[in-house]
Amino acid sequence: QVQLVESGGGLVQAGGSLRLSCAASGRPSSTCVMGWYRQVPGKEREFVAAIRWTGGSTYYADSVKGRFTISRDNAKSTMYLQMNSLKPEDTAVYYCSYDRLGRVGALTFVNSWGQGTQVTVSS
Repeated sequence: QVQLVESGGGLVQAGGSLRLSCAASGRPSSTCVMGWYRQVPGKEREFVAAIRWTGGSTYYADSVKGRFTISRDNAKSTMYLQMNSLKPEDTAVYYCSYDRLGRVGALTFVNSWGQGTQVTVSS
């Protein structure tokens, strides 16, 4: 079972940047997709971005395209989310995810979740 530990959240002003990290313990499967979701109180968890562990194909929600960049370091079993030009509406708890079979944005099929990290963007 892959376990995920996130870091890097915090408070930033609108227009600023943050970088989130997600370290995976254990060895991610060659077919997996790792990704980021976010959630605000009273709303469903929503897809933000994902990356295929093998090959590195990336996927983004329309709301973050051009501002966020997902990447991974296979040797370190770590995934990153570089968030630039942050907006107040990006404020949420961000969760990293692991889908062993490589589905993108399929929240109900996620095998492992990180503990969540708060990102707050002030206006």
